[in-house]
Amino acid sequence: MTDDPSTELRDPLPVIDAEDLGIFYRLQQRRRVGIKRLLTGGGWNRDAPLLWALRGVTFQCHEGEILGIIGSNGAGKSTLCLALSQILLPDEGRVTVRGEVSTLLSLGAGFNRDLSGRENIYLNAAFLGIPRDEIEQKMEEIIDFSELGEFIDQPIRFYSSGMKSRLGFSVAAALDPEILILDEVLSVGDRGFQQKSRRRLESMMQRSRVIVIVSHSVPFLQELCTHAVWLEKGQMRGFGEAKAVLDEYIAATGGPGAEPTGANEG
Repeated sequence: MTDDPSTELRDPLPVIDAEDLGIFYRLQQRRRVGIKRLLTGGGWNRDAPLLWALRGVTFQCHEGEILGIIGSNGAGKSTLCLALSQILLPDEGRVTVRGEVSTLLSLGAGFNRDLSGRENIYLNAAFLGIPRDEIEQKMEEIIDFSELGEFIDQPIRFYSSGMKSRLGFSVAAALDPEILILDEVLSVGDRGFQQKSRRRLESMMQRSRVIVIVSHSVPFLQELCTHAVWLEKGQMRGFGEAKAVLDEYIAATGGPGAEPTGANEG
């Protein structure tokens, strides 16, 4: 029997369980296709070559763990996030996720450029599945966190890309996640805002059962993660304790990694 009472309360089943997970895209040549032909299934070339974005990916993630996903652009990191979010279904193997998933894949997705920042808070919250009454209770907190001041009531067509990202992150930070998936979302705003965002994410992590973080920043993953998956060209090069996997990644790539760029590639 363990002396740690918190360990006894954890579910022995993995929260995330991927086995031989494979997802492919069919490479289609661009051509004009009539809507009737497309609806009857005649618009696709079933003999077109396949591009396997993921293949043979196997790992488990248990309650209390923070999983980092590392790899170069095109490695399959974002595809894996989409599979864990159940946005993409496997073409091979399986992935089981036990719990409700909150996913930050694209900050500000669903913004309407003709609406004000305040109006877009409601719109973006709906996109993320946050109830309107909950957002109304947190509205001032979200506005304060965004640091947009009087711009909050201006149409976001006047916002810079950084201002829109800050607003998107401020809405997403209102989530109370069970399983949190983050795909390169820590490049918002200046360094001060990034540090504040990181502190908010750490608070969100404390309330989550499992965290999955995609990042190009090895130091960031080393600091936060308990485990890591290393992807290369859609296949898994390594999985295990974060330090061991990230040390292997550094040795293979020849560098400690850069800070997050915000690119959602791969």
